Amino acid sequence: MIIAVPDDYHGVVATLDCFATLQDHDVRVYRDAAPPFEVTVRNLQDAEIVVPIRERTAFTRELIEALPKLRMISQTGRSAHHVDLDACTACGIAVAAGTHASPYTVAEHTWTLILAALRHIPEETALMKRGAWRHSLSLGLHGRTLGIFGLGTIGSLVAATGATFGMRVLVWGREATREAARKLGYSVAHDQGALFAQSDVLSLHVRLTRDTRGIVGPEDLAAMKTDSLLVNTARAELIRSGALVAALERGRPGYAAVDVYEDEPVLHGDHPLLRLPNALCTPHSAWLEKPTYELYFGEAFENAAAWAAGRPVKLVNSGVLR
Repeated sequence: MIIAVPDDYHGVVATLDCFATLQDHDVRVYRDAAPPFEVTVRNLQDAEIVVPIRERTAFTRELIEALPKLRMISQTGRSAHHVDLDACTACGIAVAAGTHASPYTVAEHTWTLILAALRHIPEETALMKRGAWRHSLSLGLHGRTLGIFGLGTIGSLVAATGATFGMRVLVWGREATREAARKLGYSVAHDQGALFAQSDVLSLHVRLTRDTRGIVGPEDLAAMKTDSLLVNTARAELIRSGALVAALERGRPGYAAVDVYEDEPVLHGDHPLLRLPNALCTPHSAWLEKPTYELYFGEAFENAAAWAAGRPVKLVNSGVLR
């Protein structure tokens, strides 16, 4: 069976241990980053199964109808919101999704960004290689306020780490989030505005939904301190479009560290945040580690192999079997 894996622009999928799961199939891996529609169609036109890498390609009705040989999509990770499930069902295409998630890698990357930004690690490294010296001071964490917007699994891990540094943890979110914060002994902000105004480091961990899209606006950012740091390893769309760049240019917050963008991947260094000296950017790489890849792809490959063997599992459009 022909199985295609698009969007492997890091070139690591074939190096995974779990890749052996598909050894009896014709597996074709494509490394194009954000290819045009016609290239995507050409790459996938013979595929009977496609294993997408997270949400890098949107499987719209137009794309699905352009792939007449496609019979199954085996998604890496739990989210399939980028796949038109109605179109897949109408075309007889089964869609399977994963059940696993790894909160630790995102929590670890969040703290990597916080420490690197406040201690100017990228600048220090570049200056040392040039034999130059820095002309600014780092900001510490002890005794300062860590704001957590959304105390879910990842937010809880980030908060707990901040507490070990001696930070005051300040939380805002839905009522369940606020209640969980009280039980853990954390402070609860009076409202969303207070969270932004009081935080020295503010980390976003809200799930992106229709209600939370653009939940962070210019007024929130303008309330932040001139030496505060905003961290976003969740979803770029939580912040109203263009608001973060404008806020950083005005100096409130003083810094930002982000791993997510509205349009991904960021190609050719073409993003306004990359042109700002007070922004630290990584290319949505929080999950780019071997254990996490093995977890996500291992399940996706198992789901693909099971479907190929006539044993469909973990379908999110089970109506396709009727």
